[in-house]
Amino acid sequence: MKWIIEREQDGMSIHDYLRSVQSFSRRLVKNVKDSKGKIQVNGTCQTVRYRLSSGDELEVGFPPEIVGKGLFPEDLPLTIVYEDEAVLVIDKPAGIATIPSFKHLKGTIANAVLGHYRKHQIPYTVHVVTRLDRDTSGLMLIAKHQYSHSLLSGEQKAGKVNRNYSAVVEGSLSQLEGTIDANIGRKEGSIIERMVTESGKKAITHYQVVEQSTNYSLVDIRLETGRTHQIRVHFAHVGHPLAGDDLYGGSTKDFNRQALHCTELTFCHPFTKKVMHFQSSPPSELLHLIRLFSK
Repeated sequence: MKWIIEREQDGMSIHDYLRSVQSFSRRLVKNVKDSKGKIQVNGTCQTVRYRLSSGDELEVGFPPEIVGKGLFPEDLPLTIVYEDEAVLVIDKPAGIATIPSFKHLKGTIANAVLGHYRKHQIPYTVHVVTRLDRDTSGLMLIAKHQYSHSLLSGEQKAGKVNRNYSAVVEGSLSQLEGTIDANIGRKEGSIIERMVTESGKKAITHYQVVEQSTNYSLVDIRLETGRTHQIRVHFAHVGHPLAGDDLYGGSTKDFNRQALHCTELTFCHPFTKKVMHFQSSPPSELLHLIRLFSK
């Protein structure tokens, strides 16, 4: 990364410049200070205590990224919607885990991304910004490296990484649009399942019914927060579990996975500051499910 120091930044230490101007986290600054990192001003190595002058060229290089335990590259299909030096947007199919677990050691999105990196000699590991459940399909945002990940994670915590979903839920909703505001926490005795609980974290889901049939409703959903299993838990809580979501009370009679697809993803690019917006149409089987019962 390279920057030219502006007049108003004259006299700042490299540490303060990185923290306040370039939004480096403490961890990122520490990584740069590592013996394998690089800090140069006008081509000369410096420490983070060095005082910058207007017109200086500051160059920062991170130490090589370490691939996490259990991650390895695999040559797998990967639908890439957008890619540049900082971010990767992919369209994930259902039935594929985002990252490896004891149940799914290989064949994950993370392994596929590492395979893509290996093929194109991209020296990074996987930094997932917006994770999707194994049986949820649609758009996912991945940061290419630790700096873009740090910036996007900050945007996400501030509610500036926005996702919209399409879901098919059981039954007909009495209100065609509304908001579900109910805290979500971990279910006691389970490492996977979540539940609505007063002691949980704030969770807000906005929805609008698009189409209804005898047994199901197709709804557009916008998340105001991003809790684990938020959509699945919230709709089960109001008596309309997602079709196929047997973990939260949905029937698998007509659909064999949770009927949920991330249709829209919007975020501010960490470097260009341009608003990036992507769309993905719901898979045909979701639309077929709702229309099957419209006849």
